[in-house]
Amino acid sequence: MLFETPFSADTYDTPENYPRSAWEYLTLGSRFSFYLRNFAVFMKVGCIAKAGKLTAELQAKYALENVRITESCGGRVHLRGLNHLDSFSEPAVIIGNHMSLLETAVLHAFVRPRRDFCFVIKRSLLDVPYFGHIMRFMGCIPVDRVNPRDDFKTVMEVGTARLKAGKSVVIFPQSTRSALFDPAQFNTIGIKLARHAGVPAIPLALRTDFLGNGKLVKDLGPIHRNNPVWFEFGTPIRNIAGSGKAEQEQIVRFIAERVKAWGGQVREEA
Repeated sequence: MLFETPFSADTYDTPENYPRSAWEYLTLGSRFSFYLRNFAVFMKVGCIAKAGKLTAELQAKYALENVRITESCGGRVHLRGLNHLDSFSEPAVIIGNHMSLLETAVLHAFVRPRRDFCFVIKRSLLDVPYFGHIMRFMGCIPVDRVNPRDDFKTVMEVGTARLKAGKSVVIFPQSTRSALFDPAQFNTIGIKLARHAGVPAIPLALRTDFLGNGKLVKDLGPIHRNNPVWFEFGTPIRNIAGSGKAEQEQIVRFIAERVKAWGGQVREEA
């Protein structure tokens, strides 16, 4: 581990009676209690990344700010399976469901101290002020989501290069963020990358619908303060066999079971 964080143990739960921020009262309990502070963090990190001075420790520090912002808005954060990130040193493909912008805001707080990583992202995100600087600095893998064949080739080639350089890859194999986990929309690109590069795959189940997706502006959705925030990493999957179908089913089952157990929404397969 590079340095100590509040998430050095295998699990974490927001302490009981975590204090609400004064921003909750200044913004009359609106969604802006979260977003104003969250965007301020993105601006700071983006400026540091643009200057070429972003480090793993700084990314973890500012992501921890986002965790604390969430908790000060009434969010209850629960982490499980962090030991699976510590169980080996080689790079891996972390494959998870995608619900909201919260995961990209806080993952650095507990993953970054354990391993270097990048995301597979939509290319258009590189043009987002501040956020684009962070994604470029991380060496994220941009895809266009226009031609699936071209995107597959990019992920296999660039993803394998990142993994061989020692950087893990976080991939959300859904077409878009959704509070509903739909196994039919969870494609196999992550498990295929892990098989192609010869590295382990780590399942990641999450529930982050504490932040809703907005109807007019997707990144400014409502805050659902009663929805808990969950992240759980599963046992690493090694030696992926054949097409990886069995391993893909294992990951989908892990995510579906966890999301259901946390009170989230899962579309049942026909």
